[in-house]
Amino acid sequence: MPLPKEHRYTSEDYWNLPKEQRSELIDGQLYDMAPPSFQHQNLSSLLHIAIGSYIQANHGTCKVLAAPFAVNLDAQDHNWVEPDLSVICNREKLTERGCLGAPDLIIEIVSPSSRKMDYRTKHSLYANAGVREYWIVDPEKEKTVLYRFEEDEAPVIYPFDQTIGSGIFRDLDIRISDLLEG
Repeated sequence: MPLPKEHRYTSEDYWNLPKEQRSELIDGQLYDMAPPSFQHQNLSSLLHIAIGSYIQANHGTCKVLAAPFAVNLDAQDHNWVEPDLSVICNREKLTERGCLGAPDLIIEIVSPSSRKMDYRTKHSLYANAGVREYWIVDPEKEKTVLYRFEEDEAPVIYPFDQTIGSGIFRDLDIRISDLLEG
């Protein structure tokens, strides 16, 4: 008996989803997204403000955009994701629909329902798409795993009470515990 054919979704399917349905399109498959918790949104907002303030204070041109914001990693038809935070330094990638191509920095905040997706699926997807730096912020484990893909280094694990140094923004230092206490 032949195996059933897997349905491959496209950008058209993604953009025609009901507005209230948050999903991501990864390798032609749709994945529903659960609504974020207060802790998740609070951490996302704090990181957005910290990185955005750093860029502004240093007269940078990069944009920090928070979910829901569509990112078409391969600028083709089968990968649309909504990272919790995307930092895009090449403004030519920005359109009214989202980002066409890999952001420079992506931050995902782990939720119980996204753990496997953030640590495995998206890690591989982002590495292959050309994302320069990927942070996985894990509130449950109180750690951040930082991948510097362009430097091909091993991941660095930062407990929340330790300062995170970005490879893209050399003098950006963030301590998650300080953000949460503020």
